[in-house]
Amino acid sequence: MTANNNYKIAVLGAGSFGTVIANMLAVNGFASTLWMRSDKQLQAITDAGENAAYLPGYQFDSRLAFTSDLQQALEGADTVFFAVPSSALRLVAKLAKSSIDPEALLISTAKGIEAESFALPSQILEQELPGSKVGVLSGPNLAKEIANYEITATVIASEHGEVCSRAQEILASKYFRIYANHDRYGVELAGALKNIYAIVSGIAEAMKVGQNTKSVVLTRSLAEMSRFACQLGANPLTFLGLSGVGDLYVTCSSPLSRNFRIGLALGGGKSLEQAIIDVGQVAEGVNTTKLVKERADALGIYMPLASALYATMFEQRPIVESLRTMMVAEQNTDVEFMVKSNER
Repeated sequence: MTANNNYKIAVLGAGSFGTVIANMLAVNGFASTLWMRSDKQLQAITDAGENAAYLPGYQFDSRLAFTSDLQQALEGADTVFFAVPSSALRLVAKLAKSSIDPEALLISTAKGIEAESFALPSQILEQELPGSKVGVLSGPNLAKEIANYEITATVIASEHGEVCSRAQEILASKYFRIYANHDRYGVELAGALKNIYAIVSGIAEAMKVGQNTKSVVLTRSLAEMSRFACQLGANPLTFLGLSGVGDLYVTCSSPLSRNFRIGLALGGGKSLEQAIIDVGQVAEGVNTTKLVKERADALGIYMPLASALYATMFEQRPIVESLRTMMVAEQNTDVEFMVKSNER
């Protein structure tokens, strides 16, 4: 595919993932600007030539531009990545509204759910920037591994083919592949839900459970999150792809995952408050667990893992008791979504 180097791209948010996205775009030859709200962070990055707070040692391409001026970042941009935490997304979208080109393609990389509305990040963008073509980038994408040029794949999900093709064109490289999916809601919901089960897996790891137990946690997590998503209108088959089982596996098995580290701390006997302090970065799974458990209760959706984790984090139930609750929960079918063969 021939690249259009006339594209001008803004990446809003200089956390770990926003940083690698912006740098990959610059390496691929596109005019890319990384925006951050903090002048102090901007000064540190420009002085050091790296984002030491999130990705120490990851050197920037000389063509990548940096700014803390949102209007400057968005001026002339035809593609905008929103790489801020889900809790800050609505505010950033409001701030961007007056400067963003109505024709610009918008891509969210956030993995969370808004507390007040239960809105997913792309839905927030649609609400704040009506008429825009919106997509979601989600998958097993640990930023530190991308920064180390490990072979990685992700999913771009949008009902607009132009958004999917643009993401594939500007991000593709020898080590980064992008697959398209039109179930935007399912892809985005998978990215939020898996954070719950990464915390559960971190707890299990800290308690030194066996491989059999880990396999139970992983597969029942997938069943639970797809059950919930299907009730909300997502395609359950989406959860068999990169944004579902792929992202779930990575987040539930890697100490690079912030949510997994929260679980490790909880399993090691620390309080939720201390676990959050220890991790030192936003772990979306804490907020997501609370929101999803409350929504599941309201809709009557059976989610024993999420409910047990909620009890541990917010009701001070001992972890051993919560794990026991998970294991004695009602035994249901192994695979809930089956493709029926045609009757002859």
